[in-house]
Amino acid sequence: MTSPPGDIAPRVPDGERNAAVKRLQDAFAQGDISYDEMDRRLQTALTARTSADLLPAVASLPGPSLGRTVTIAAKSGRIRRRGEWRVPSRLVVESEFGRLDLDLSRAVFEGREVDIELQLRFGRARITVPAGAVVDLDGLRTEWKQPVYQAPQRAGTDGPLIRISGTMEYGRLRIRHR
Repeated sequence: MTSPPGDIAPRVPDGERNAAVKRLQDAFAQGDISYDEMDRRLQTALTARTSADLLPAVASLPGPSLGRTVTIAAKSGRIRRRGEWRVPSRLVVESEFGRLDLDLSRAVFEGREVDIELQLRFGRARITVPAGAVVDLDGLRTEWKQPVYQAPQRAGTDGPLIRISGTMEYGRLRIRHR
């Protein structure tokens, strides 16, 4: 393996350039920079030849957002979300008695990854996920019955990653793809 000559800096990797463009778009969407500033910085990012040339495009931008956490809590009764509702990057659901029905199939996701923490004591829970979603149940602890979930034969690549964690004591969880 040979290294480039001393006077030629390595080119910007595509992943690094794409990450910079995404940060600029996110900063504009969140109102941190104006349209003109985003346009100017995008021009800098897209024409950068080296990583050093890319730095001015993202300088002074806020760091990547960790997202927001929303808690839905009910002592008894039904917790239901469906339709085009906004799903935060972290959702905590707490219920002592009752039923949970989360339909994510038409939801608007704040990010490509969603963490859903369930704290359910009794009752049942049903979660419907988009067709292309990937579901990770490794962080879920159950006391009584295991979740009912059949992963699709073809792994999704175009949907969000949905991580389900937490504790279910005496309830049953069913997860299905739309």
